[in-house]
Amino acid sequence: MTACGLWANAQASPLPIDSLPLQADGEISVLPAGTHTGNFVLETPIHLRCAPEAVLDGGGHDNLLTIRAPGVTIEGCTLRNWGSNLTEMNAGIFVEPSATDVTLQGNRLRGPGFGIWSDGTRNLVVENNQVEGDTDYRSQDRGNGIHLINTNEARVLNNRVRHTRDGIYLGNSNNNLIQGNLMEDLRFGIHYMFSQSNRVIGNTTRRTRTGYALMQSRMLTVEHNRSEDDRNYGILMNFITYSTITDNFVSNVQRGQTGDDSMIKGGEGKALFIYNSLFNTIANNHFERSNLGIHLTAGSENNRISSNTFAGNEQQVKYVATRTQEWSVEGRGNFWSDYLGWDRNDDGLGDVPYEPNDNVDRLLWMYPQVRLLMNSPAIQVLRWVQRAFPVIRMQGVQDSHPLMRMPTTHLIQPTQETR
Repeated sequence: MTACGLWANAQASPLPIDSLPLQADGEISVLPAGTHTGNFVLETPIHLRCAPEAVLDGGGHDNLLTIRAPGVTIEGCTLRNWGSNLTEMNAGIFVEPSATDVTLQGNRLRGPGFGIWSDGTRNLVVENNQVEGDTDYRSQDRGNGIHLINTNEARVLNNRVRHTRDGIYLGNSNNNLIQGNLMEDLRFGIHYMFSQSNRVIGNTTRRTRTGYALMQSRMLTVEHNRSEDDRNYGILMNFITYSTITDNFVSNVQRGQTGDDSMIKGGEGKALFIYNSLFNTIANNHFERSNLGIHLTAGSENNRISSNTFAGNEQQVKYVATRTQEWSVEGRGNFWSDYLGWDRNDDGLGDVPYEPNDNVDRLLWMYPQVRLLMNSPAIQVLRWVQRAFPVIRMQGVQDSHPLMRMPTTHLIQPTQETR
């Protein structure tokens, strides 16, 4: 521990960064090897690079680094052990509104509170960082890995976040790019609230309770992302409008465990859940091997859904409403692995519509207790009668032009598979 670190622990206010024994390397200030304990503030522009064995330790309280100056760069630093008080927004790196054009690159952060908190700034770059939460705390008591509030024009690129609460959170933040990040073992991988005109491109989530939680936002572009082995939801859309969800790959979403602290409860593992979301384009996505391929509810209508693949899900579609939903656009529908129709003219489209749910499904959704009779002879007779004599048709999903072959998609592979 350095002498300045001992002094910092005794102070209520953070120390200026130049109280550390920095060494000059041209215009770059280098923090030498050793553990430097304390809470520090950057009030003048600086490019700070840490030597390989240099560690900044927050002493278990408050923010470790607070950035107030514009044009700051923090590069290659190891930061650990800052405060755990989420009400006080304790963070490893806290970027204040006055700190525009800040770059955080190649850093390693591990602590119980928020990893990186950006508060009302612009032109922030967060790239190639590793953020690790503290597993001694319950997940709901940890901070988010990268937390952007009222932040615009940020670029969050190629980071790895593990064991925090949410991986990347954006609230009231617009025109940001979230690309190439790997997020594992979290509550939500990427979590949007009240934001617009953001791009979510080429990210990967694994073993989260929800891969991509998109809520109360509009004009999002969500493409070329992957959700692998997530629980409860792969992609969740809650009050999302005028957005584009394309070329995403969601695989093996299974039922969550009892006690999962999800904001929206659901029994099935849903590859895509659409709740009260309108005027969106959902195309060229691949949803496979999940409990439920897609669930629409609460007025989720007037969406354009086509050229998607639904392969090997236990149940492909769940939709209860009062009007029929047509899931084909300009004569092109979706691929369904359980489609039993035919293609006599060999044009690649099924000759009979695909209707994934029948009146028995609707009965089971409305009266869950009937599930006890799911495999009984009475239920099987009802299904046979409905197929043989389709006199009464309930409103639901219909794909009038189902695809006979799985579409070829060009999905961006994870950029940090081996990190």
